[in-house]
Amino acid sequence: MRQSNSTILKVADVQAMKALGRALGEALLMPSRQAIVVAIRGDLGAGKTTLVGGVLNGVGFKGNARSPTYTLIEPYETPQRHFYHLDLYRLADPREVEALGLRDLLTSDSALLIEWPERGEGVLPVADLAISIDYSAGDTREVSLAAQTAAGEEVLRKVLEVRSDSR
Repeated sequence: MRQSNSTILKVADVQAMKALGRALGEALLMPSRQAIVVAIRGDLGAGKTTLVGGVLNGVGFKGNARSPTYTLIEPYETPQRHFYHLDLYRLADPREVEALGLRDLLTSDSALLIEWPERGEGVLPVADLAISIDYSAGDTREVSLAAQTAAGEEVLRKVLEVRSDSR
């Protein structure tokens, strides 16, 4: 399904989720005058951290993504952009987001990849790109990507372009 600012993709397995993440990573390296915020929703085990691992591989990070379940934020540096992987699952109140120093992370060369954004609802900035990962048959996932800002539309366009080029 494709509309002008959203798309739904079938992702067959872990490798395909990582490949989608790599495409998103490449898209996030585009020059921007603002922080890019990506909200990633999905049940436990749906593939959120796998997707983020693909993003990090797509921007040149060689290791595995560290789950920020207990640290809440894991930073990753690249020459083009500062990436911050946030996992808000353990927050009891959205106001706890303020204690994380989130505003300090919102710089023109940063990208925030936020798992469990609903735990920070009302406090988090509007996501440029909202991603929802849902279980489908077997290992397949249905991944919805929805641009919510002009910057998000550019990122989504680039993700789809990178994916079509890699086929």
